[in-house]
Amino acid sequence: MKKVVRAKLHGIKVTGADLNYHGSITLDPEICEQAGILPMEFVEIWNKDSGARISTYVIFGEPGSRCVVLNGAAARTCQKGDTVIICATEYVMNSEDLYSLRPTVLTFTPENEVDEVMHYEVAKTAQRDYDFRVVRDDRPRGAERPLARVDVDALSADLRSRGLDDRAIADILSCHLADFAPANQN
Repeated sequence: MKKVVRAKLHGIKVTGADLNYHGSITLDPEICEQAGILPMEFVEIWNKDSGARISTYVIFGEPGSRCVVLNGAAARTCQKGDTVIICATEYVMNSEDLYSLRPTVLTFTPENEVDEVMHYEVAKTAQRDYDFRVVRDDRPRGAERPLARVDVDALSADLRSRGLDDRAIADILSCHLADFAPANQN
């Protein structure tokens, strides 16, 4: 048997730590439902700020609260504001089982709103038996997602300082900023 990723919350912020509570992690059930994480399921938690790695079980908090609260002994591993990765796993019997899995991965804004929904996929290709890819879904917040002002000149200068020529910079900008052009622009 092999232990593999089943669901992941990547880059979510800790909203609290309660040492005097039963050991667990309290998560927003709406976020868990979107990722496929169940109550009482054991998850691994990796603290990107401290490097701490722990395992504990999930309990559900207030729906819509975007909470991530480490409880009991787990509260000693994370501080409010730390960025963590929470990973649910499962076991597969053989490597071919990987082809049927499609783990959900959610990324987050600094306010713990879902920013991006992705899935991991493994496929057999002509080149290799286990070709791994990340498939990005449409952003769940769609048109509501605010785009910070982009200083194209500063971005171009930064890319130029990293060795890109003007043509490569123009290609990058047109690919990544085309969807954000004002509607009245010709």
